[in-house]
Amino acid sequence: MKKIITLAFFAALIMQSCTNVDEVVYDKYASKDFYASSTGANVALANVYSQIPGNWNGVGYAGADNGWYDVNSMSTDEQVVPHRTTGDWELTFAQMYLREWLPDHSQINNTWNWLYKSVFTANLAVDLLEKAKADPAQIAEAHVLRDFFYYLLIDDFGNVPFYTDNNITVDKMPQQNRSVIFNYILGDLKNNIDKLSPVRGGAYYGRFNKWAGYALLAKLYLNAGVYTGTPMWADCISACNVIATGGYTLHTGALDASNPLGSKYFELFGDVCPNDETILAIYTTVDVVGRNIFTVRSFGGTDGTLMLGFNGWNGSIVPPDYLNKFDANDIRRHQFRYGSSPFGPQPAGFITYTTDVTNLDNPGADPNAGARDQKFWPAAPVNSGGASNDFPIYRYADIMLMKAECLVQTGDAASAKPLVDAIRVRAGLTGLAANPTLTDIYNERGFELSWEGHRREDMIRFGTFTLAHGLAPAVDDHYKLFPIPTSALNANTKLVQNPGY
Repeated sequence: MKKIITLAFFAALIMQSCTNVDEVVYDKYASKDFYASSTGANVALANVYSQIPGNWNGVGYAGADNGWYDVNSMSTDEQVVPHRTTGDWELTFAQMYLREWLPDHSQINNTWNWLYKSVFTANLAVDLLEKAKADPAQIAEAHVLRDFFYYLLIDDFGNVPFYTDNNITVDKMPQQNRSVIFNYILGDLKNNIDKLSPVRGGAYYGRFNKWAGYALLAKLYLNAGVYTGTPMWADCISACNVIATGGYTLHTGALDASNPLGSKYFELFGDVCPNDETILAIYTTVDVVGRNIFTVRSFGGTDGTLMLGFNGWNGSIVPPDYLNKFDANDIRRHQFRYGSSPFGPQPAGFITYTTDVTNLDNPGADPNAGARDQKFWPAAPVNSGGASNDFPIYRYADIMLMKAECLVQTGDAASAKPLVDAIRVRAGLTGLAANPTLTDIYNERGFELSWEGHRREDMIRFGTFTLAHGLAPAVDDHYKLFPIPTSALNANTKLVQNPGY
């Protein structure tokens, strides 16, 4: 499907400047004049947005492997890539699930490097646009992007190097307290999100508009108790209420025989994320802008050949304790592939995956052990390097559950019930028999948002992250933060390692 989106528009602008001799040659006049123009400002912003799609070597928020998504998903109960008895797959994924990571863990190092490269590009964009006195909405967009990356940093690592001016060397970057950075992000968001465009979709598909800015603000409020010790439930409700004025609704969960998984619900994870529910998405076209490997990585080799036309990677699985929490009538269970009559296509010769997994690292799991995930049923173009499914960073269902959680936390569970029930009914279930508890909401978040990168944050906030699950042992609280990578400590001797590492 042809996608007309912002990043493609940016690329077209660049190509046009190379082929049309009547175009102004931008490098022949002052950069502040270029970046003051809408085209120039968009080029500066495109450089920042280009950091978000997932690609090889641990780059990006989600879509590829060995980076932020894997660190924040495989450290939880929702997925893991086991080492196989056939010798396939390195141990780094199993080590994340088993809580065996160390400061030299490659995926943690990749996450740190990607986030600081992204901060650098955001700093550059802010500087260029402010000096050029660009459109205030575009300056605000650069600020909010930087806030997004710093939010991810404090969420994973706690006290981190903090700088907003690139004229500083790595060894001089000051490490700042998590709560101080939290307050900076909070203030910066408040100063900028109402300057963002309210436009949904079109040129703003995949960009931080006003509603995506408020979604980031709501996430910050939701986790304030973790970051600072002081919950901000009422503030989160207020931010969610603003998003509700943006006209978002739940996408339909109607049956759809043409969909490989049988429901229009799974359109939320396809080629273009539907604009009715999706607030912010990552635009993806494999081998052009990012990639989405999640189903390709999960399917076994011959299953990939039968259903997609090339070998799957036989990688990611769903731990049985997580799978078994889903109601049999829940359409969201269709994302899991297992057994002799699996959800999804059943071509002759398909693999029968067993759900039980008894070992992840030594000697590892049998080749066909573990349910597979097909939530992101591969969208064309697709090849052995991944598919072109866009990835939802923020959805309205998430916002509804965030608000419900805060309502229960503030003693108004009755107002939370319609929000939770609407999501359950969309999934083919009945509403709750009583007002929701925090456990109800925690479970519903696991059902609704599985494999979307939210699980670690949720488990920490609900107090379940350090508990034993599946093959993972119980651990102490220092595991709630990842270690600062050894390479970062070597580069900046002022940094203090997180306790316990």
